[in-house]
Amino acid sequence: MSNQAKKDQTQELIKETAKNLFFVKGKFDATTQEIADEAGVNRTLINYYFRSRDKLIQIIFDEAQKVEQEKSKIIQNSDLPFKEKISEFIESCLSTSLQYPYLESYIVSQINKGTCHQREIEEDILQKMYSDIEKEMELGNIETMDPVQFILNMVSLLVFPSAIRPLFMENLMISDEDYDKIISARKEIIINMLFKN
Repeated sequence: MSNQAKKDQTQELIKETAKNLFFVKGKFDATTQEIADEAGVNRTLINYYFRSRDKLIQIIFDEAQKVEQEKSKIIQNSDLPFKEKISEFIESCLSTSLQYPYLESYIVSQINKGTCHQREIEEDILQKMYSDIEKEMELGNIETMDPVQFILNMVSLLVFPSAIRPLFMENLMISDEDYDKIISARKEIIINMLFKN
């Protein structure tokens, strides 16, 4: 293996390890040393490849944003009927939740720190979404409310169970495996709560 390939491999390993600690395990404050230990590399390599923990954090944040943008694209680029489009979006969100339970919490924690910030949805797309929701309300498919409330309802139903996963698992005595099954089963439940027919 060439030196460049080895370097790329190590860099990727550090990045994946950091993503795993942040998004999968919810350890947002993991130190450079903890990331290095988990990756099985020397801590100096992190500074060598990424210059600083902050630079690594920025890269990881950008990756988190990419995952979120991929989900948003389902709504933006799809010509499907509204309910089917929302159904696909929900499915994508739930599978991301299974892969990265702490992704949204991580993004919020970084925005709260003021370290990273980036809008995910363009204004015109948001307006189109609002007008689609209003049309569905006029057709009687959705309960009448301010369109932003529909979005809040949908996102809350999708994100909240993952955001407080450890608390639910602890208090309701649910195993990791069972919690994954619960998340997987949420699509129909969410669709039925959001749509009247």
